[in-house]
Amino acid sequence: MRYILSSFLALHWAVVFALLAFICIDGNRGIAAALGVLGVAVQNTRFVDLENAVVVAPLAVALLVVAVLFCWALIETLINDATNPDDSVTRIAFICASGVLSLIVVGGAAQGVNGLFMAVAVQLAALLASYVAMLAERRSAFAAAVPGTGEIRDAAHVMAKAAAPNSSLSRISGRPDTNLRDGR
Repeated sequence: MRYILSSFLALHWAVVFALLAFICIDGNRGIAAALGVLGVAVQNTRFVDLENAVVVAPLAVALLVVAVLFCWALIETLINDATNPDDSVTRIAFICASGVLSLIVVGGAAQGVNGLFMAVAVQLAALLASYVAMLAERRSAFAAAVPGTGEIRDAAHVMAKAAAPNSSLSRISGRPDTNLRDGR
C-alpha cells in the first residue's frame, strides 16, 4: 500500500462526517448533539428550531454527502497507482467539507450559538492539515516512482525525433546550431 497516510486520513474524515450525520438525525438531540461533538455547548439560542426536520434533514444529507465523498476518495487512494496521482475526488471532498462547516458557522450564527466559530475553525485547520499531508504524500510517491526502461527509451526517442528537424533546419539556413556548445 503506497498511500498509507492518505488512506487513513480519508477513512478518518469519512467516519467523522458519517458519525456527525448519524448523530444529527437523532430525534431527541439532533443538531445540538452534533454541535456538542464538535465542541460547542448549545445552551442559549435565540431560536429553538434546531430539532425541526427542515433544519436537520439538509444538514444530515450534506454531512452524509461529504462522508460518501471521503469514502470515494479512500477507494481511489487504494486503487490509484503512483504514476498517476489524480486527486480530484479528494479535492472535491475537502472543498465540500469546508463548505458544510462554513454553512454550520453561518447557520449557528443565525441561531445565536456561542463558541461555534472557534470549534469550526479548529476543524477547518485539521481539514487543511490533512489535505496538505495527503498532497505531500502523493507528490513524494509520484517523485519516487522510477520509470521503467521502456518509458526511458520512449522519452529518448521523442527527444531525438524533436532534435532532428531542428538540427536540419539550422544546417540548411546556415545558422550555427544553438543546442550545441563549442560550435560542434
